[in-house]
Amino acid sequence: MQQTAKLISQAQVREGGERWHRAVFEEIAARLDGPDFPCVFSRNAFRKQLLKFVFVESAGSDGIRHLAEALTEYVELSRAWDGQLDTAYPLVVLFSAEAVTARTVEEYHSFGWRVLQELHHHDPAPWPDDVGKDPGSETWSMCFNGMPLFCNMSSPAHRNRRSRNLGRNFALVINPRERFDVFAGETSSGRRVRANIRKRIQAYDGIQHSPQLGSYGVGALEWFQYGLIEENTERNGVCPFQPQTAVETNRRS
Repeated sequence: MQQTAKLISQAQVREGGERWHRAVFEEIAARLDGPDFPCVFSRNAFRKQLLKFVFVESAGSDGIRHLAEALTEYVELSRAWDGQLDTAYPLVVLFSAEAVTARTVEEYHSFGWRVLQELHHHDPAPWPDDVGKDPGSETWSMCFNGMPLFCNMSSPAHRNRRSRNLGRNFALVINPRERFDVFAGETSSGRRVRANIRKRIQAYDGIQHSPQLGSYGVGALEWFQYGLIEENTERNGVCPFQPQTAVETNRRS
C-alpha cells in the first residue's frame, strides 16, 4: 500500500530516522525479535516489516495535532484491510522523553488517558452508534475517525509485566478492534489463540497474566486492559476517559 504522509515504516526509521527514533526502535526490535515475546501477532508484524510508527515530540497542542493527523491516516489505511494477517499494520506511537514526566505505572497510565482524551477532542468523525460511549460498558472501545480501536499502554515503569514494557519511552500500540475479533474473538480458534498468548505472557512476565484480560463484550472492560496494573488484584474505580456530549460535539464542529 502507498506510504502515507505521517506514518513511518520500519525501514524508514532504521534508514533515516532521528537519533532518538532509531534508539527507541532498536529497543522495541530487540524485544519483538526474541522468540519468547508473548504477542505472536506483534512478532509476525515485526518480522514482515508491517509496523507503522508515529513519533510525538511533545505533549502540547502541536504534538497532539500531529498524532491526530497521523491516526486519521492510520484509520484510513486500515479501512482497506483485506482480512489477512499479513496485511494487518499495527501502529506504534512513541513519545519523546521530554513529552512525559511520569515515573510510575500509574503516572504513565494517567498520561496515556490524557492523550486519548485529547485525541477524542480532535476526532474528525462521530462516535459509532454501535459502540458504547461509557467506558464502564462492556461494549465501549476507544474510537477515532469512526473506527473502534484497541490501545495498549506500554511503559518503562513496568517491572512485573515485562510484556507491557517496550523500552525507555512510553508507547501506545494501536490496532483496529475488529482484528482482535477476527483472529482472537469468541470462536473456538480465537479462544485457543488467546489461551496460547496468555500462557506465553505468564512465562515471559514470570507471573500469572492479569485477571482483567478478557474478550470484548463478554464481561471484560476494555479500559482495564488498555493499561494493566502490576499486581494481580481486583480493580474498581472510574475510567479517566470522558466521552463528549452531543452539545460539545456540535460546538466543536
